Amino acid sequence: MSKQPDVFKPLYKPAWLCVCDSRILELLAKFSGLKLPAIPGSDLTAQLFDNVIKPDDKVNVIGGDKDVIDAVIARYGLTRLAHHQPPMGLRRNPQAIDTAAQFIVDNPANYTFICVGSPQQEMVAKAALKRGDAKGLGLCVGASLDFLAGKVKRAPKWMQKTRLEWLHRLTSEPGRMWKRYLVEGPKIFLIWFKWRKCHRQNKRQNKP
Repeated sequence: MSKQPDVFKPLYKPAWLCVCDSRILELLAKFSGLKLPAIPGSDLTAQLFDNVIKPDDKVNVIGGDKDVIDAVIARYGLTRLAHHQPPMGLRRNPQAIDTAAQFIVDNPANYTFICVGSPQQEMVAKAALKRGDAKGLGLCVGASLDFLAGKVKRAPKWMQKTRLEWLHRLTSEPGRMWKRYLVEGPKIFLIWFKWRKCHRQNKRQNKP
């Protein structure tokens, strides 16, 4: 996000709610004296399906393989799920983003789960919001449905609690996840260090 603020910041600004998806960021915030509880998208999605969504609720899913959709439908007995699968390269395909947004408008639902990765899913959400006539609650949840469907196995609870879920995902899918967790992810420590340094300087300057 720090390297592409022109891409990410406008996507998050109109969101009704943004939550922290990272237990590592939660820990860094704690070291800084800030309270930033982690709410992983996978946990939030599971809670919604387990405790809130009813079988006859209207549900949209943008993205996700057909076998994943079929497994989620079977697991929760969903009777009114509509699925749209955008093409690859969505981020650089404005027409496909508009088509996905139009699908959300044309299929009014209680819940719309957008599962095409970041920042593509936020682009779809913003496009749908911009139309002004989209209904229901839209959530950008990445691979959360893959976990519910059993396609991808989540880390054991002890790894989640000890903030090692990233290690489980890396060892489970090294070819797909190595760049995220070994190249992109560690940049958060430099961002945090720069923020903390700037924050301390501002505090000293503002002292009477």
